[in-house]
Amino acid sequence: MSAAQQLPDILSPEFAADPYPAYAVMREEKPLIWHEATKSYIISRYEDVERVFKDKQSQFTTDNYDWQLEPVHGKTILQLSGREHAVRRALVAPAFRGSDLQEKFLPVIERNSRELIDAFRHSGSANIVGDYATRFPVNVIADMLGLDKADHARFHGWYTAVIAFLGNLSGDPEVTAAGERTRVEFAEYMIPIIRERRDSLGDDLLSTLCAAEVDGVRMSDEDIKAFCSLLLAAGGETTDKAIASILANLLVNPDQLAAVREDRSLIPAAFAETLRYTPPVHMIMRQSATEVELTGGTVPAGATVTCLIGAANRDQQRYREPDRFDIFRDDLTTTSAFSAAADHLAFALGRHFCVGALLAKAEVEVGVNQLLDAMPDLRLADGFDPVEQGVFTRGPKALPVNFTPSAA
Repeated sequence: MSAAQQLPDILSPEFAADPYPAYAVMREEKPLIWHEATKSYIISRYEDVERVFKDKQSQFTTDNYDWQLEPVHGKTILQLSGREHAVRRALVAPAFRGSDLQEKFLPVIERNSRELIDAFRHSGSANIVGDYATRFPVNVIADMLGLDKADHARFHGWYTAVIAFLGNLSGDPEVTAAGERTRVEFAEYMIPIIRERRDSLGDDLLSTLCAAEVDGVRMSDEDIKAFCSLLLAAGGETTDKAIASILANLLVNPDQLAAVREDRSLIPAAFAETLRYTPPVHMIMRQSATEVELTGGTVPAGATVTCLIGAANRDQQRYREPDRFDIFRDDLTTTSAFSAAADHLAFALGRHFCVGALLAKAEVEVGVNQLLDAMPDLRLADGFDPVEQGVFTRGPKALPVNFTPSAA
């Protein structure tokens, strides 16, 4: 029996514990796999995943989100195509780039990070995941939308249920039911707030979405609710794992941590390399619109294609020493790493490139800067080895650290 035939199933505990060896065998021997349990074709090579994401010949759609996202979010921008997608993206994108991000929301990011750090900077120890990373992006999004941060526990519960639904590859009915309940509960929470905000616009993101108009098109209450739900889940889960991962990667590579501590302009390079090396999202699905030839065989029309970002981002045909974390590598372009021209796949590519990429970049830069300022001698707790958890999304489950308490 060949090594490829002995591959652990993507739903197995062995795969969840460490998918990277399996990824390597997939890329080398089985770049296209039919996976019966998820009824999808799995692809793992960089060139194939890049082709699916960029999709210059309209061979792939996001119709998979009809069953993967709509039951928990409602109909979102990710399901749209053509002019409808372009207009909807134009309605929401300005808030996540340029002057709006820098002038309106950067102070929100800085304040929320500082408030969380102030709670533990005097203690000499912290769990970066529980005390900071899981709270920071959700607090930022709540503040940006003008929601009550006292509802943080509800927000966290909702997005945790949504992410569990998205990653429910085995079809656990309880996870499915919890995700579907979240859609109802979030709508009951958000729709009255949206209607109230329409009558009294403020300077927050929710007001911006209520007032936005492009080519005579405005977003309905349901459109705004669905986008907020998507933002809370995608922006919360991915950014909290990204922050934990960049710190874990630096802490286990002390020479690179020292370089970043000394030269903070290296933070974007460290984040870009983290997105390549340990991406927060390890798989994204697409639907084939036609029969398509990919490396290793043919995908029929109407099939679900599971794109393994975690595998493709470590493709030895694309990166030198791909299993080594190296913020100084010259085969990853930092200047384009947070745009649709990125040469990693963590934010997807093409027309569905992550609209919140620059928000995530701003949060990570602020967070890492403030954490290093507050904890100049930041180090892992004695004997602790960061362990990643998750299959659909993945990141350190805990990150206990020690440091000299700060007086500031």
